[in-house]
Amino acid sequence: MTDVQTESGVLAGEQRMLIDGELRYTDSGAMFDVVHPASEEVAGQATDGTVADMERAVGAARRAFDETDWSRDLDFRYHCLIQLHEALDRNKERLRRILVTEVGCPVTVSGSQIESPIEEVEHWAEHGKAFDYLVDTGIHPTQLGPARRKIHYEPIGVVGAITPWNVPFYLNIAETVPALMAGNTVVLKPAQLTPWSGSEYGRIVAEETDIPAGVFNVVVSNANEVGAALSADPRVDMITFTGSTATGRAILAAGAATVKKTLLELGGKSAHIVLDDADFDSALPMAAMMACVMSGQSCILPSRILLPRSRYDEGLEILKTMMEGFPVGDPWTPGVMQGPQISAAQREKVLGLINSGIDSGARLITGGGVPENLPTGYYTQPTLLADVDPDARISQEEIFGPVLTVTPYDTDDEAVAIANNSIYGLSGEVSGGDLDRAFAIATRIRTGNVTINGKSHFGITSPFGGTKQSGLGRRNGDEGYREYLEAKTIGMPA
Repeated sequence: MTDVQTESGVLAGEQRMLIDGELRYTDSGAMFDVVHPASEEVAGQATDGTVADMERAVGAARRAFDETDWSRDLDFRYHCLIQLHEALDRNKERLRRILVTEVGCPVTVSGSQIESPIEEVEHWAEHGKAFDYLVDTGIHPTQLGPARRKIHYEPIGVVGAITPWNVPFYLNIAETVPALMAGNTVVLKPAQLTPWSGSEYGRIVAEETDIPAGVFNVVVSNANEVGAALSADPRVDMITFTGSTATGRAILAAGAATVKKTLLELGGKSAHIVLDDADFDSALPMAAMMACVMSGQSCILPSRILLPRSRYDEGLEILKTMMEGFPVGDPWTPGVMQGPQISAAQREKVLGLINSGIDSGARLITGGGVPENLPTGYYTQPTLLADVDPDARISQEEIFGPVLTVTPYDTDDEAVAIANNSIYGLSGEVSGGDLDRAFAIATRIRTGNVTINGKSHFGITSPFGGTKQSGLGRRNGDEGYREYLEAKTIGMPA
């Protein structure tokens, strides 16, 4: 297909969606605009799918699971996913330009959103090929005599994947590839703001792999009811979703009637406990950088910094210096590390939360508005707020912007209590010189994941997920692969 390009590198992606092996427009021909957040200009359009399109896609996935050998032919699935890995790698620069166009992610930091997920396709192919789908647990005594029991791990069936806009290509891959390798069929509903990261994925599957018709489908739409239809459809056996806790609750409710399995990665409001023996010159610049990369649009971002009162002013000064010098600008410019928020509405939400923090008594140290040198584009200044009340709205709501709040504490117990003062439990961080002390505190933070001294918990081989209202289930690692499988216990004569 022909690239639509301007001098900036903006690229319009695939307009069509993939349903039952066919790249197609919705029947009415309706389209919706995709806006480049760095210029506020329309970069192109995508087909505006309907509930009828979703029903067609689910029907295709149901048929492909029930009537083909996809769920039983492990070698063929491996072949197709290796093809997919190679095809995505061939298309990675196109995918990168689409990512920057849709999200405004700086090209400088795009590797984790392009190269990393492409590598993970190969990982899941190899993991799935080596997985032990039949486990003999030995002979067990019963009232009717000894019985041998085997556990057979089987695909769940039709998986509906609903993905967000902040890291769209990465999560499109993370939510669908292990499901496919495990033998499921999939319907992907990408976010309204980032349809091309999904439709391009569908085009590559259709044109450059042997994945059969109906096994993988992508329904692109600007209407919320289309995703809701996927969640409620009784032909869908599992929903995997990454996004807001509010939407996660709605998905749980929609699937309740059919007792659908649901894998949820939801919101976060992570705290970073900086201990009094921490290396401030190492920990705090990294904390400031993490707040600004991806424009703060990350669910695992430790956006609440907890500083010991004995070193409070020292810590604030380091954070202020780092945030005031952070490179913000055009995402196409090499060296820029913070681009715009994804939309005008998202920027207004961020600015509104900043103002709510100030109204509640927080002290604005730096930022708080729109950069004067960037009047066009949905940019927000890196923002640092001090003396933040742990119960204030800005301490409790997910910001999804380049904003750090700082709260002082006096004792380790108080720091842990502040960190746990949240409905969320996705991630967290501890920085300290005494590793035993830092580790002990990490075990007391009620989250699914904790980083100590910058050594990230996140990786394809380690389980990732939330506690409390940050989600259900785990991605990544062997636990993540098993989420897409049912364990069937079979009793048989010894």
